Amino acid sequence: MNVDDACIAVIGLGYVGLPLAVEFGKRYPTVGFDINRERIKNLREGEDDTLEVSSEELAGATYLHYSFSVDELYKANVYIVTVPTPIDRHKQPNLEPLRSASEMLGGVISKGDVIVYESTVYPGATEEQCIPVVELVSGLKYNRDFFAGYSPERINPGDKERRISNIIKVTSGSNREIANYVDALYTSIITAGTYKAKSIKVAEAAKVIENTQRDVNIALINELAIIFEKMDIDTEDVLKAAGTKWNFLPFRPGLVGGHCIGVDPYYLTHKAASIGYDPEMILAGRKINDGMGEYVASQLVKEMIKRKIKLGRAKILVLGLAFKENCPDIRNTKVVDVIENLQEYDLTVDVYDPWVSAEVALKEYGLKVLYEPESHAYDGIVLAVAHREFIDMGEQELREFGASSHILYDLKYCLPSDQSDIRL
Repeated sequence: MNVDDACIAVIGLGYVGLPLAVEFGKRYPTVGFDINRERIKNLREGEDDTLEVSSEELAGATYLHYSFSVDELYKANVYIVTVPTPIDRHKQPNLEPLRSASEMLGGVISKGDVIVYESTVYPGATEEQCIPVVELVSGLKYNRDFFAGYSPERINPGDKERRISNIIKVTSGSNREIANYVDALYTSIITAGTYKAKSIKVAEAAKVIENTQRDVNIALINELAIIFEKMDIDTEDVLKAAGTKWNFLPFRPGLVGGHCIGVDPYYLTHKAASIGYDPEMILAGRKINDGMGEYVASQLVKEMIKRKIKLGRAKILVLGLAFKENCPDIRNTKVVDVIENLQEYDLTVDVYDPWVSAEVALKEYGLKVLYEPESHAYDGIVLAVAHREFIDMGEQELREFGASSHILYDLKYCLPSDQSDIRL
């Protein structure tokens, strides 16, 4: 197999799929496929509402075109699947998007074709859950008539320094020849280079533990922050002191959401439980991080009570809804947990985020995002996301939103310690 003959279809054009399609589209005939017709329309017009790819970058992918028609997929011989892998309300893996994509591809693939999955899953999911669907629909035999690979995504939404081409890419294939082929394909667009894993399962496991490790480390710091608050010790002061040791890891407390860190550990714990192992540490970390929204709300309310601010009449301004700074992505944002817990205290909560689509926030969470907050109106101001706009405001401008007596809660260490009333 020769990569020069590759004709690529990228399935799913979100934060992961679009940058990938653009890079491949600079070199190979590529179709970017998505079932969202509005998304396809915008991309054809040179607009990316995720803000991951500029209009200039879209125009630079001269071999790329966009489609919502399955008929366009028959031209391809390499299919790269980048659909979401969420969890359900019981925090169990929801593999329906992957199964649907696999079923669709089963209807279009031909002998000799390769399907590469990038969506984050538990070890074994590609070959246990996806490939049998492709076989059933296509009537083709895995590793005889068609082949597979797995190359976990490493997109960092909002990061303009670490782009897809300058992040090392893990690759794998269903046999040695396909592993070499998949690796060569990605090597042709990834300037940082690739790492060829020994198997698809190894590549799947490598991805899922990246975010699990980060999740557990943040959970430790969150628990330490809770302990230090009870001891009247500033957590950042402690972390700065500890950080003088060369091997101290620089994690900070905070809300842990998003499409990866707040989700991926549940894929691994699901698989662990299915093979009879109780993953205590991972689940303990998840419990702590999932509870931080309630903790933040309770800390603000306690401070309001201390200052004799009447809760029944109080208005709170939450600055930021995205799951991370300088990014419009609100998938699995834990700021929502803060808002819901504040509302349980019968507080009126307004949300302002200049990065987030008001339409998307209303559709996903039923939240109305302000065009602009009122001045001198709020009894509590929660700086929840470190957008550069909020950092640039500084203490004085942020406090302009507050009533004569108000509390400024800095969750993200955006301000010096003496400029906020509470910090996480």
